[in-house]
Amino acid sequence: MISLIRKVIIMICPFLMSILSVNGFATHQQTSYINNNNMRTININNCISLHAAKDADMTDEEREVAMEKALKAMTSFSNKYAENTGTYYCEDKSIPAVVIKGLAEHKVKLGKPLCPCRFYEDKEAEAKEGYWNCPCVPMRERHECHCMLFLTEDNDFAGKERNISFEEVKDKCGGFSD
Repeated sequence: MISLIRKVIIMICPFLMSILSVNGFATHQQTSYINNNNMRTININNCISLHAAKDADMTDEEREVAMEKALKAMTSFSNKYAENTGTYYCEDKSIPAVVIKGLAEHKVKLGKPLCPCRFYEDKEAEAKEGYWNCPCVPMRERHECHCMLFLTEDNDFAGKERNISFEEVKDKCGGFSD
């Protein structure tokens, strides 16, 4: 019973902290929660800045800075996730590069890394729902990646690499702009 409660706390705490910080309910600059049996500290200002990135009134320079930051973050996330799940990138590295760029664009526009390979009637509603936010539920539950970003080794398109550099992503997808 305690381990079930711990799992729920581990899943919910970061989500609640982001909601609380955005809505102005957090009163401390840092809040701690338990994650993987370790105490973690969240800087509330970092939570707020992640959500502020979806500001539609960005200048071109601000958008470029936000895109670079998001592209670096999504590249780093993808490399770590591929390693942790034992999945691989596509043999043609332009595929993961374009998907990572799409995740970064959604992170900047929507505040969440919504899967870029699907059609949505309402992207903002889908991003809030969370089902298709990377890693999406099918990926987490069954290692099924619609985007072909994370491939199991039995996939015919899987390469041998679990790492792509920020420079490779930038070069293969044509930089930061749309």
